[in-house]
Amino acid sequence: MVMLDSLSNALTAITNAEMRRKSEVVVWPASKLVIRVLRVMQKHGYIGEFEYVDDGRWGKIVIQLLGRINRAGAIKPRWSATYRELLALPYWIRRYLPSRDIGILIISTSQGVVSHREAVEAKIGGILLAYVY
Repeated sequence: MVMLDSLSNALTAITNAEMRRKSEVVVWPASKLVIRVLRVMQKHGYIGEFEYVDDGRWGKIVIQLLGRINRAGAIKPRWSATYRELLALPYWIRRYLPSRDIGILIISTSQGVVSHREAVEAKIGGILLAYVY
């Protein structure tokens, strides 16, 4: 199996495990970006606890699933979005989310990885990484 994008692989594994009604999923290889995205998902109630397991190679992440994810995926290419573009969010919502109030866009900003709602509150832009609903 060829691993080119660890974030995309992790979100695909989570989506597939959710569709099969699994209670947990093991994601590898682990990376700091994947862990930060998982923290945002956990903060918004999409996943339960997760744990990093050091296996001496790439590392693995064991994630507890709550059955609340319909779809999760990486945004490619990684578009940059200014604060003004996030404020006029319907373009990005129409493109990646099913409705205005359903789901979150995950953005890498100068203040860390946050959801699009937190980025608008902080009045900062960033790079679009992923979507979850």
